[in-house]
Amino acid sequence: MEKVIACCGLNCDACDARIATINGNDELRKATAEKWKKAYNVPDIPFESINCTGCRMDGAKFYHCTVCEIRNCVKAKGYETCGNCPEMENCGIVAMVHKHLPEAIENLKRLN
Repeated sequence: MEKVIACCGLNCDACDARIATINGNDELRKATAEKWKKAYNVPDIPFESINCTGCRMDGAKFYHCTVCEIRNCVKAKGYETCGNCPEMENCGIVAMVHKHLPEAIENLKRLN
C-alpha cells in the first residue's frame, strides 16, 4: 500500500490528526491537541479542530492547511508536491521541514 504523502513530504499516514479523523477517535484528537499546544506554543487548539485526511486528499483539513505556506506554494505553482518543483533543494519555504525531518525529502523522491 502506498503512503499518503503531504505536499512537503511528511507521511500523513503517521500523523495523529489523520489517524484520529479516519478512525473517529476523539481521545486521540484530545491527546493530539494537547501535544500540539505544547509543541507549537499555540494554547487554543480545540480538539474538535483535529480533523484531517491529508493536505493532498479530499476531505477534512486541519485549519493550518488553509494558511500553510508550503501547501499554498505547491498549489500556486500547479504541482502535486514540493518534489515536482525544481527549486525544492534550495527552497526556504520547505527548508525547516526537510532540515528536521529528512525522510520527507526521501518520501518526495519516491513519489517521482
